[in-house]
Amino acid sequence: MQTVTKRELVQRVAEKTGVQQINAKEVIQNFLDEIINELAKGNRLEFRDFGVFEPKTKASRVARNPRTGDKVEVPEKTTVKFKVGRLMKKKIQKDYDPSQDPEEETVSSDDGGGELSGSAHPIVSG
Repeated sequence: MQTVTKRELVQRVAEKTGVQQINAKEVIQNFLDEIINELAKGNRLEFRDFGVFEPKTKASRVARNPRTGDKVEVPEKTTVKFKVGRLMKKKIQKDYDPSQDPEEETVSSDDGGGELSGSAHPIVSG
């Protein structure tokens, strides 16, 4: 498995779209910033066929220090849950055959797949 960096993604997007790398980088960074901002507001983000990002609040709890056995209060915290979308789930399987995928297409602006969900799920703090 190899790690793909944001820089490599910027280069690929710039090459595929014919835009300058600086413009591709700005768009990608703004996209990532918006995801972070929406999650920070408690909103759920749904990208059709890709997946769903959703903030989840974990309640405060009492845990034990494994060294001393003392009880320790663990405060409430918010994490991000990601649920894999249908197309991504299909494509990451080892037995995936792209030649049998009728959905293989280029991204178009009318597919509705890139819109952020407008529903708000407030984070409850207590």
